[in-house]
Amino acid sequence: MKKLTLQVEGMSCQHCVVSIEGALKEIGAEGKVDLTSNTVDVTYDEEKISIDAVKEAIEERGYDVV
Repeated sequence: MKKLTLQVEGMSCQHCVVSIEGALKEIGAEGKVDLTSNTVDVTYDEEKISIDAVKEAIEERGYDVV
């Protein structure tokens, strides 16, 4: 399992947390949002999911991965 931390802009509330964590769960990844630091800790199987798919799942919900 691969672990990484992404900087994500546009998160401000609990709805953002639920939205991003839900989007990651849909593609088979696990995410933990930290609103204080504007980061998302992601754990995923790099043999099944690409980093681009992780970023795309977040960006499709309206957030910017920087």
